[in-house]
Amino acid sequence: MKLLSILLTLNTMIITENKEEKFQTIYLGGGCFWCVEAVFEDVKGVIDVTSGFAGGKLKNPTYKQVVNGYTNHAETCKITFDNSKINLENILEIFFLTHDPTSLNRQGNDIGTHYRSIILFNNSTEKDIINKYINKINITLFDNQITTEVKKFEGFYKAENYHQGYYKLNTEQPYCNAVITPKVSKARKLLEKYY
Repeated sequence: MKLLSILLTLNTMIITENKEEKFQTIYLGGGCFWCVEAVFEDVKGVIDVTSGFAGGKLKNPTYKQVVNGYTNHAETCKITFDNSKINLENILEIFFLTHDPTSLNRQGNDIGTHYRSIILFNNSTEKDIINKYINKINITLFDNQITTEVKKFEGFYKAENYHQGYYKLNTEQPYCNAVITPKVSKARKLLEKYY
């Protein structure tokens, strides 16, 4: 009976380890995090999208501190995905086709360093994939104009609860109608294979 218990424990540990390995997390900022979240939350293979802040130095910042420029954080989404269904290159394709990576510290009328285009990588493998992808599309699609910041992930701070799932809860709000709905519609049209 003791041997059976040990074998079951080991088998559970192996299953858990394999399950964790297939989930990957990347941190993306492409302007307002409501937009990034809305674009990614229905993508096949995306497990979770959380809106928050990253790329700055202040721990546990508030939304007010970030938008007032006190933190150097960017509005960022933590995107957890199942890499057996969608890979990092696919995530990058969606990201770069749904925001303007050539616009420094702004997206449309959203202006400030907290709206900058940013990718935070977890390890050197991700860094290499990201840089290779950017180098390719910078030449072929963006005429060497990409300003996206690529830096090592140091911390992510979840935004206040009212920011989570914002678009789905507020689709009739004017900002959602004017900015987010067209962005989501464009993503679904251009990148139909991911939805």
